[in-house]
Amino acid sequence: MSVESLFALSRRQFVSRSAVGLGTAALAHLLGEQLQASGGLPGCPQHIPKAKRVIYLTQAGAPSQLELFDHKPQLKEQFDKDLPDSVRQGQRLTGMTAGQARFPICPSMYNFSQQGQAGLWLSELLPHTSRIADRMCVIRSLHTEAINHDPAMTLLQTGHQIAGRPSLGAWLSYGLGSENDDLPAFVVMISRPSGPTNAQPLHERMWGAGFLSPRYQGVRFSPGKDPVLFLSNPPGITNERRRSMLDDVSSLNRLRLEDDPDPEIQARIDQYEMAFRLQRSVPELTDLSQEPKSVFEAYGPESQKPGTFAANCLLARRLVERGVRFVQLYHRGWDQHANLPSGIKSQCYDTDQPSAALVEDLARRGLLDDTLVIWGGEFGRTVYSQGKLTANDYGRDHHPRCYSIWMAGGGIKPGTMYGETDDFSYNIVKDPVHIHDLNATVLHLLGINHKALTYRYQGRDFRLTDIHGSIVEGILA
Repeated sequence: MSVESLFALSRRQFVSRSAVGLGTAALAHLLGEQLQASGGLPGCPQHIPKAKRVIYLTQAGAPSQLELFDHKPQLKEQFDKDLPDSVRQGQRLTGMTAGQARFPICPSMYNFSQQGQAGLWLSELLPHTSRIADRMCVIRSLHTEAINHDPAMTLLQTGHQIAGRPSLGAWLSYGLGSENDDLPAFVVMISRPSGPTNAQPLHERMWGAGFLSPRYQGVRFSPGKDPVLFLSNPPGITNERRRSMLDDVSSLNRLRLEDDPDPEIQARIDQYEMAFRLQRSVPELTDLSQEPKSVFEAYGPESQKPGTFAANCLLARRLVERGVRFVQLYHRGWDQHANLPSGIKSQCYDTDQPSAALVEDLARRGLLDDTLVIWGGEFGRTVYSQGKLTANDYGRDHHPRCYSIWMAGGGIKPGTMYGETDDFSYNIVKDPVHIHDLNATVLHLLGINHKALTYRYQGRDFRLTDIHGSIVEGILA
């Protein structure tokens, strides 16, 4: 290249055209990583996995542990008494209750009983979940730092309260790849509650890829004719014409890739191809007409209504049957600052039967042993009432210090109650489990060392659990 030609180049052209000579090794690494990721990273899984896939039943809005899983019968004697300062210990409160003159103790209106051979204490609100008590592990000692919904859900999903990190599903897509070339590795579905409720918003970053390639982000399925937006061909466009158009676009993108080896271009090519394959696979997947009547009866009366939690649970089973790695269901509406007794009853109507049916369905089909099912939200609720406390009505504020979730299948010790809280379900007294510990354990069950699944970005190696996290050995089978 002459000196005159060199000066005629723009800075961008110079960097682009010099890439082969100046950075061949680095660019080859990036592209190689991008190409290998369709089948996962080399060396993943790092040990024999107990689970091959995950169904995460995310209850957005924070279900009250006091009404569902953390039985505190002694609280009935404490009705309307002030929560002792020695229990609250000056804990930071939200703006919704910080100004209250007092913090009256509020026992649950609902009864608990021991279920299964393991004798797990479960609420009367969960009659169907009670059937699977001997398959479940209930963790009562989960805790988080975040006290408001958006940072708490972001921490739960990405390991950090500030947006911009990859989600758990994206990390798994990056590390393990997909088992089905015609479906995404990571699928998301969102259901609305059937009753009137305060439904917190959900942002796409919750299932985003962050600084990973966009190919690893979750693909959202919606109810209706097009479960994936713009999946159907426009009027007058045949599959053959769509294929020809994609081939032409792909050729142009590959020419650009040769000139500017940017992994994002490769990701764009891959996403176009995935969209075309989805046109074949999604209609069959979402066609429930061949499911027998007994299946709909098992998942409950809402299971034939597209977009309900019950219908999405059934679709989740069909997705993992077809090799989807990570399925995340979000059910909104658990943010019950007022009218909690009626609100939580409605939410349990939506979620109790289909959650239990999903676990039983997976077991019946031989899928539960290597499918990890997780049920839970972003934090818990306070033992004291928000607003006016009466014998029949009350609300509860956000509580990050302790809350409950349950897990089943995929290497989890069944029939187990792990962790303990104090007499007020306010502080943890035994076996605390942080969000980072939960995520480290999920990765471990999938055969991944959480400290080794990293991605270098802006000069630093990032991971889902940051510099934290320990495997919760006590919940492993």
